[in-house]
Amino acid sequence: MIIEFIIEDQEFVALNGGPVFQFSESVSFVINCDTQEEVDYYWKKLSEGGDENSQVCGWLKDKFGLSWQVVPTILTELMMDEDQMKANRVMAAMLKMKKLDIAALEKAYHG
Repeated sequence: MIIEFIIEDQEFVALNGGPVFQFSESVSFVINCDTQEEVDYYWKKLSEGGDENSQVCGWLKDKFGLSWQVVPTILTELMMDEDQMKANRVMAAMLKMKKLDIAALEKAYHG
C-alpha cells in the first residue's frame, strides 16, 4: 500500500512493507528547531498517540511508529564547545530529558 501525506507543504510517499519491513530507529526524520516554541509545537503534534516509552533525548515515535528527532539548533553549538566540561554538562542534562528544553540545556552549559 502506498501512503501519501504532506507535512509543512512537503510531499512524502511511503510504502507499507507489511510484517517483513517494519519501522525501526534506523529511519527517522530530524526537525531542527530555532526556538522552544517550535520544539514544543512539533513535539506535541508528533507525540499525540505515539509510544511514550520511546520518548528520550529529543526522540519520539509517532502514532504510526515512525521515529522523529525534535532538536533545537543550539544543541550542536553547546555540545561542540571547546570547553569539554561545558559540553559534558549539556550532554548530562540532555540525557535526562524526553522533550529537549533549550533553557535547561543553556543553564547546564553555563553551570
